[in-house]
Amino acid sequence: MGKIRVTKEFSFEMAHALWNYDGACRNIHGHSYRLFVTIKGTPVSDPEDPKFGMVLDFKDLKLLVKEPIVDFFDHSLVLYQGAEGETLSQLRSMYEKVYLFDFQPTCENLLLYIVDKIRNYLPSSLELHSVKLYETATSYGEWCSDDNH
Repeated sequence: MGKIRVTKEFSFEMAHALWNYDGACRNIHGHSYRLFVTIKGTPVSDPEDPKFGMVLDFKDLKLLVKEPIVDFFDHSLVLYQGAEGETLSQLRSMYEKVYLFDFQPTCENLLLYIVDKIRNYLPSSLELHSVKLYETATSYGEWCSDDNH
């Protein structure tokens, strides 16, 4: 039996700003992100297994991604920690979901963060094939395992 790719789509709303950037994105602004997670594996071949014929139940894929990524980022403000100052400290005390990271929160860097998170939760029998993160309806970044061997 061959390998099959299975994809689930997620969405979340998030604001960010790009510290020291030379364009409009240096200001706090938000996006409606769309996230596509594709895993690869062999469908279960045991007829006695309740997951017979599945690579992974879509419900289980949702559980792997929803809490650590979607719920975490949804309705949050994400900033580079190097930008911290008095105003940022006030923001963090006023709002629950202001996150500081040791990387610039570009689509590309968020994608790498998401890939690492998913890999931590993915069963060893499955392979993360690709992750695509749309920042706008027409702009996205994509990570693919084929490019990272």
